[in-house]
Amino acid sequence: MALEFLKTDKAPEAIGPYSQGTKGNNTIFVSGQLPIDMECGELVTDSVEKATKASLSNVLAIVEAGGGKLEDIAKVGVFVKDINDFAAINDVYTEFFGDHKPARALVQVAKLPKDALIEIEAIAVL
Repeated sequence: MALEFLKTDKAPEAIGPYSQGTKGNNTIFVSGQLPIDMECGELVTDSVEKATKASLSNVLAIVEAGGGKLEDIAKVGVFVKDINDFAAINDVYTEFFGDHKPARALVQVAKLPKDALIEIEAIAVL
């Protein structure tokens, strides 16, 4: 299986020695996406709701760069600064995915890159 390294200017560039995502056969693996607002290029820090939407939008942009769509997302990993934001994150997540319900894990972590509020990764199956 040959891997394709995904790159799109519709999501933040990787900040380390990795790609935005990889595609092998019919599976796309999206690296963790910080809540970077692609309109201004800045980290969203003023609300977890806006941050969640930005991270999810960046994930979807990479899935689309690999030829996928929202409904192809099968698994999502969510890493949060504060587990008390669980309900607010769920509200945005529910609005973003609608009736599509990918498997998900959501965990609080000690610290995220750039001291972000949230980071989201995903796996999509085409």
